[in-house]
Amino acid sequence: MADLLTSVRKCALCDGLPLGPKPILQAHPSAKILIAGQAPGRRAHERGLPFDDPSGDRLRRWLGVDRTAFYDATKFAIIPMGFCFPGTGKGGDLPPRPECAPAWRGQLLASLPDIQLTLVIGLYAHKWHLGDRRSKTVTETVADWRQFWPDIVPLPHPSPRNIRWFRQNPWFENDVLPELAQRVALISRP
Repeated sequence: MADLLTSVRKCALCDGLPLGPKPILQAHPSAKILIAGQAPGRRAHERGLPFDDPSGDRLRRWLGVDRTAFYDATKFAIIPMGFCFPGTGKGGDLPPRPECAPAWRGQLLASLPDIQLTLVIGLYAHKWHLGDRRSKTVTETVADWRQFWPDIVPLPHPSPRNIRWFRQNPWFENDVLPELAQRVALISRP
């Protein structure tokens, strides 16, 4: 795993990005929970730490964990669909670069034999991890979360840009998040 992570962190497949390639991920062979997100945001890129931004603050609240637990690679593997900040477009960050997943995802996931829960965050991760089992929209896929339970939980992106979505879908906070936090606590306890 150490050699694989070193190779991934040296990757420059997507050279030419606005801020340059800087793969950001976290993994350890004993991790029990996999967070499959989209791609690092600008702040995560600048700090070199996944989900080190308001999205990460919300995600940690959803999971019921503090920063120390969240950044413990023996508990949480954080492997986004794209490892580098893709840049910003009209509506926010651009989609994850398509080179990362085919080049690295299979090897990384194969190096995580103890995963008991996979959190699949956002459209691109839903497509990769759920394939034909996902619904037409992120909302429908998240609403159908019990079909994947208890091994996989599809989630919307925890971005502050999704405040409207959270308000329009109170069932997510009322139904999904308590179950998710309980499952995370069960798996991540020492």
